[in-house]
Amino acid sequence: MSASPSAVPPPPLEDGFGLYLVITDPVAGYVRCAEAAVEAGVRIVQLRMKRAAPEDVLRTARDLRAVTRGTRTLFVVNDDPAVAAAAGADGVHVGQGDMPVPEVRRRFPSLRLVGLSTHNPAQLAAAAAVRPDYVGVGPVHATPTKEIPDPTLGLATMAAMVAAAPCPAVCIGGLDGTNLAAAIAAGARNWAVVRAVCRAPDPLEAIRRLQAAARTPSPPPGKAGVT
Repeated sequence: MSASPSAVPPPPLEDGFGLYLVITDPVAGYVRCAEAAVEAGVRIVQLRMKRAAPEDVLRTARDLRAVTRGTRTLFVVNDDPAVAAAAGADGVHVGQGDMPVPEVRRRFPSLRLVGLSTHNPAQLAAAAAVRPDYVGVGPVHATPTKEIPDPTLGLATMAAMVAAAPCPAVCIGGLDGTNLAAAIAAGARNWAVVRAVCRAPDPLEAIRRLQAAARTPSPPPGKAGVT
């Protein structure tokens, strides 16, 4: 299923768009988080409901599509291109064990944005052959949002992967207002958060704080806790 004719087709994804919001188990609710993201001008919102039934994911995805339709905020669904297409989403984000990027494009041509997670330089190098629209790079720091977490990269490896990425790279994993400026100083141009917004009772305020943190210069070397 393609998006509604009233939707504004998203332009090609530019680099340096900044915040990418992953919405999972938000205390303020899925719709309120999406509304906050649109109001704050967040470029991409991803719906991630790992343990939910497909019909529940689809229902929520349609709600978020209604919020983001016609705005500059792109909407993607985690893992499941069939649900993403049925909801009229702009795209899907797949992991290393999910449907391969070329197959997603062949089977679901309505999905104009396909992102791919990468967790090490070898996976990033392999991504060039399948040409995703963007790659996830992480986890930068330790995070409890994954049941089986991948090894953390640290800022140095993150920076090297961002520099080598064949497309826009979204850094993810343990990023929040306390360490975001250091990640940006190390080379992050786009960065995803989960808990920093989803745990906040006021998601718009949380997003605004992150956007302000992204504009704040990083502390001098030796005081930023770089790993």
